[in-house]
Amino acid sequence: MRQAAIRMHGQLAGHLTQDERGYVFAYAADYLAAAGAAPVSLTLPLRPAPYVERVLFPFFDGLIPEGWLLAVAERNWKLNTRDRMGLLLACCEDCIGAVSVHAVAVESDISASSL
Repeated sequence: MRQAAIRMHGQLAGHLTQDERGYVFAYAADYLAAAGAAPVSLTLPLRPAPYVERVLFPFFDGLIPEGWLLAVAERNWKLNTRDRMGLLLACCEDCIGAVSVHAVAVESDISASSL
C-alpha cells in the first residue's frame, strides 16, 4: 500500500491511497469543515465519502509530467512508466498550480519485533 498527502495551496486537503484493489481519495475532515475549502478538481467535488477507482483518477494522472520530462524522471529515479502512483509520488511534490502530492510513510502490517 502506498499513500500520498494531497495539499491544496499548502493545506492538507486529503489522502490518496493505492492498494491491491485500486485507488481511494478522501478529503480530510478538517479541510471539508474549513471556510472557503475548494475541491482539488472539478471531477472530485467536496464530499465526506471517499472516491474509489480501479485506476488512478484522471486528475492525479494529469499531474504526472510527459515527454522529455517524464523520460528524465524515469531515467533518474528508475521508475516504470506504468507505475502511475510511483511517478506521482516522485514527480509531483512541487507541481505548477495549487495542488501538490507528498509521500506518506505507511507502516507495515508486520512489526519488527515479530521477525
